[in-house]
Amino acid sequence: MKIVIPGGSGQVGTLLARSFHAGGHEVVEVGRAPRQVPWRTVAWDAHNQGAWSREIDGADVVVGLAGRSVDCRYTTANRQLILDSRVLSTRAIGTAIAAAKHPPKVWLQASTATIYAHRYDAANDEGTGRIGGDEPGVPETWNFSIGVAKAWEAAAQAVPLPRTRLVLLRSAMTMSADRGGIFDVLLRLVRFGLGGTPGDGRQYVSWLHGEDFVRAVQWLLEHEELAGPVNLAAPEPLPFAEFLRLLRQAWGTRLGLPAMCWMLEVGAFVMRTETELVLKSRRVVPQRLLDSGFSFHFPQWEGAAKDLCRAWRAAAKG
Repeated sequence: MKIVIPGGSGQVGTLLARSFHAGGHEVVEVGRAPRQVPWRTVAWDAHNQGAWSREIDGADVVVGLAGRSVDCRYTTANRQLILDSRVLSTRAIGTAIAAAKHPPKVWLQASTATIYAHRYDAANDEGTGRIGGDEPGVPETWNFSIGVAKAWEAAAQAVPLPRTRLVLLRSAMTMSADRGGIFDVLLRLVRFGLGGTPGDGRQYVSWLHGEDFVRAVQWLLEHEELAGPVNLAAPEPLPFAEFLRLLRQAWGTRLGLPAMCWMLEVGAFVMRTETELVLKSRRVVPQRLLDSGFSFHFPQWEGAAKDLCRAWRAAAKG
């Protein structure tokens, strides 16, 4: 297969490209700054049509992953960058697919599990989950993130594509041992004794092992009945306090200093990020994947955390 990955230079894009390339497929990474990787790279500006568009004509699969990191303060300028980087790049991909003489059979477009409401009472699946945006008492910045997620999906759905199946990947936090990813950040806190309970610890964490992320994407390519929103998350989300306890246990340390909400606010300000990333309750389950017969290698965080810690240590040893 020929697989084109716009915005593929990040953590999950690298996981996918590495797996597909190892499987003998032709991988084309489309990015602002082409890098030295075993697969082919093509430049784009993430907004306009260009030479990169020709890669889509005749491709079998497009995986859209472009989007500015949300690990920043939600200033007016950053909000616009976050929104534009998702909407404009998605619109550009849709336009290229619509113009192709031989369009791809499937377009997997990144979205986010953040689109769901902050809640403790029940899990959000694709059919009965509550889309967020009107929860009482939550910070305005959380509603901004939900608005971005809605606009992101709407941009993908706006272009009629009668010959291409569109799947919206509502992904939870994808965990891999690669440096710079979310697991690396969380493990750093644990390693330095700071991986204690954030806030009251009741907020749910939805997560996904990187291996299962790749397997789920491959599953979606093979199962033509799956279109529209699909949650990419392990089937057993858990409260943040338990999540971090199991991570400390997997690493082999007991110490984990807790952080009250006001401490998190101060820390987020100093680190130029937002507390939403740790305080919003993301209780998301992958009902459509489960109903289609997908089986997770890492359904529970305890086993996933142990595997990721082993892989991180192995990589650190070189």
